[in-house]
Amino acid sequence: MTDMNLVVLDMAGTTVADGGLVEQAFTAAAERLGEDPATMIDYVRATMGESKISVFRHLFGGDETRAQQANLAFEAAYGELVSGGLIAPVPGAAEAIAQLKDQGRTVVLTTGFARVTQDAILDALGWRDLVELTLCPADAGGRGRPYPDMVLAAFLRTGAVDDVRQIVVAGDTSYDMLSGVRSGAGIVAGVLTGAHDETALKEHGATHVLASVAELPFLTGAYGA
Repeated sequence: MTDMNLVVLDMAGTTVADGGLVEQAFTAAAERLGEDPATMIDYVRATMGESKISVFRHLFGGDETRAQQANLAFEAAYGELVSGGLIAPVPGAAEAIAQLKDQGRTVVLTTGFARVTQDAILDALGWRDLVELTLCPADAGGRGRPYPDMVLAAFLRTGAVDDVRQIVVAGDTSYDMLSGVRSGAGIVAGVLTGAHDETALKEHGATHVLASVAELPFLTGAYGA
């Protein structure tokens, strides 16, 4: 495959620097529900990139009501932090997306957050018109990473490529890598600006590891557009 014309990018930790807001929002949500966040934070860190409702379902032993309450509290807390101006683009991210588009590639932004939170992030950064499509788990049947559903939804909705091997997936977590591998993407690039290190990214299927998403256009530049 040479025409890697669909690029699916994670947000928090990959294109968006949130300064650890996920952990802050999780702590706030747990406390609002009367839970001790210290007993849960290791699992939250290990599953960075996964759909947040899935994380809460695990933490609350399948208690759907409790998981939904926790997820709503988390999304509210994260939204409050975002609206407080505590996020910024990863340095070079917006420029990298512009370069990818200049190369003739379709760029899609994905997240494990709910749509309301994804939209709050896009609004805070002024990114509403940065790409033609943004996806959250609900847009792909409700399953987030490590399932390949959001990548495949991008494939189906954009029609940018004819073969899943022409997809580039980039993210900062092991779940991003698993999602890319399971989708059949030809390039699964890990970046070192977020949750997981090079070892974890490679162990979960990264074909390339980059210092940041700013390097991605140089990698894709070796492929036809």
